[in-house]
Amino acid sequence: MAVFWGLIPLWALAQDIRITHGPYLQAAGENEMTLVWTTDVDAVSWVELAPGGNDSFYARERPAFYQMKDGNRVVGRLHKITVPGLVGGTEYRYRVFSKAVLRYEGQSNVLYGHTASTDVYSRNPLRFRTLDAGRTEIAFTVVNDIHGRMDDLRALTRNAVYGSEDLVIFNGDMVSEMEDETVFFAGFMDEAVKLFASEVPVFYARGNHETRGKFNVRFSSYFPTNNGDKLYYSFRQGPVHFIVLDAGEDKPDSDIEYSGLSQFDAYRSEQGEWLKRELQSESFRTAGYRLVIVHIPPVDSDWHGAVEVREKFLPALNSAGITAMFCGHTHRYNYLEPGSLHDFPVLINAPNTALEVRADAAGMTVVRKDTDGKELNRFHYPAK
Repeated sequence: MAVFWGLIPLWALAQDIRITHGPYLQAAGENEMTLVWTTDVDAVSWVELAPGGNDSFYARERPAFYQMKDGNRVVGRLHKITVPGLVGGTEYRYRVFSKAVLRYEGQSNVLYGHTASTDVYSRNPLRFRTLDAGRTEIAFTVVNDIHGRMDDLRALTRNAVYGSEDLVIFNGDMVSEMEDETVFFAGFMDEAVKLFASEVPVFYARGNHETRGKFNVRFSSYFPTNNGDKLYYSFRQGPVHFIVLDAGEDKPDSDIEYSGLSQFDAYRSEQGEWLKRELQSESFRTAGYRLVIVHIPPVDSDWHGAVEVREKFLPALNSAGITAMFCGHTHRYNYLEPGSLHDFPVLINAPNTALEVRADAAGMTVVRKDTDGKELNRFHYPAK
């Protein structure tokens, strides 16, 4: 006998579900980690977590963490789950699940379909390590202005391997516009997941090109931070305190290109006030190295965006003991020593080079490499 949902047989409603993008790690902290992925149909999702180790993931029941909002499980195609209560500097293994929701007509009338998950049968489960302010040494890579060039992304992040590097920083303009979801997944994030992003956390400093396109207002939904829905934030890993700023667009808000939708002057002023408070934090004050990550440099340009960064960020950063500022945007390499405008070095990275950074008690070393892995420049900074 056929079973019906209303006038539709249930067999006709049944369908497969796929994880289409991800999972990738975001908003990494000492005590939590956020996992992001998407599915091709509406679903409810969860994460199963196990301690690091060599025992089977199925040795025992693993705790589950659900995507929730205001007491309800979330139904949708974009899945973001923050796993709380973790221990700093600790390895965990994980698996993600999404169960298709075929019909949703109120809490008491839900029809579920199949379930998709990451695979722990034929491969090792995915893993991550939480951040740890007490670590004595760290390693990370910075790339920028990739604009969808997959070969360059692969070459420049060749050393971003779990266990070797702590994190990767995308310093803006990874794509040329944000017209829809497929742009940034096809443009760089799918490849990043294949290479490292399911196990090595990614931190993002938005570039001016990510502010463009009708999908730009949803950017923070796909790249959440530890500062609510703000795209400016800070974090600490080992001896390094990171300040990530969002420079916004590079032309005045009134420019015809923005069709009256830009309000970046006020947004940068908001960040300037936040920055003053951030520089008083214990994490910043006790760090051996203090890095600022921002896409548009405050120097080497007289465009409006650079002027705004110069006028609204530099007054707070000067005399704060900043180790260095890493930028992109200009599509050419430049290194500016401390001077009258800024009392710290500004390193503007090119689009076809990566910054590989190592920091420990002896100092912080920044090596700029090309796509062949050849060393082009090396800089060394002592601890504060």
